[in-house]
Amino acid sequence: MTTGVNLSAEQDQRNQTLGLWLGLVGVVVFALTLPMTRLATGTSDAPQLSPWFVTWGRAALAGGLSIIYLLATRSPLPAPEHRQPLALSLLGNAIGYPLLLGWALRHVTASHAAVITALLPLATAAAAAWLLHQRARLGFWLFAGLGSLLVAAYSVLRAMQQGHGFGLAWADLLLVGAVLAASVGYVAGAKVTPALGAERVISWVCVMALPITVPGALLTWPEQPINTSAWLALVYVGVFSMWAGFFAWFRGLALGGALRVSQLQLLQPFVSIVAAVPLLGESLDLTTLGFALAVVATVFMGRRMAAPATSSKPPPAKQP
Repeated sequence: MTTGVNLSAEQDQRNQTLGLWLGLVGVVVFALTLPMTRLATGTSDAPQLSPWFVTWGRAALAGGLSIIYLLATRSPLPAPEHRQPLALSLLGNAIGYPLLLGWALRHVTASHAAVITALLPLATAAAAAWLLHQRARLGFWLFAGLGSLLVAAYSVLRAMQQGHGFGLAWADLLLVGAVLAASVGYVAGAKVTPALGAERVISWVCVMALPITVPGALLTWPEQPINTSAWLALVYVGVFSMWAGFFAWFRGLALGGALRVSQLQLLQPFVSIVAAVPLLGESLDLTTLGFALAVVATVFMGRRMAAPATSSKPPPAKQP
């Protein structure tokens, strides 16, 4: 009996270790979404693929892979009651987030965007409280407000440094819209995850989007020469950011425990900032790093208070 208990404990430990590694893989995959998207779209001075084409193209690529996966696993069609949440997740995660992010990244650096989008976990928790009627403690809302104020202060400071006056940069408003779109999409997907399974949720979202994304990609296909690096970045965000990354992340949450593994999310803004240095030639900025650290601190404290002790915490958020 003791041997059986020891073996079970050892297996649990191995699962937790594997879960942490898979979770870390997911964090790195999603963190690279920001610099890869900027590499794909280019800048306003040197544009590459249009944000419209990146949005349609990445989702269409993920949709094709999803068909293969769903057929290989003989997945049944979603029930009628699942289609509305899947459609909402489609609008938020497959269209809203990448489109708004793509336009914003033509005008701000990936490091800059990492600070704004660091609020995504808190935004998702807030969306869960609103849409799923999950009550959150007062402390959560206070930290969510503090994080939002930090992001607003960072945006105003950057605008003033660039000579745009005292106000929020419009690109930052696009990033805020991307965060809101993704958070609502995540919560909608979470509603049907218990019934469909996490991997099937993202796959069905991508397949349902194909009637929109395939024509959209064809209509916005670039007419000018595009750098090879931009095409490779599009492949990355289509295969990994939009699809395969979710497999590693969700499996890591299941094996290692959602509470423990989800804390790895706090590394994501810093991975994005560091990755932008070799990928895009961006420099490490102490102001950006400082604000990122402050925002992540509010996310950490806010998530600890996301739900009262008597209720379960909302599903952890993840950037596509």
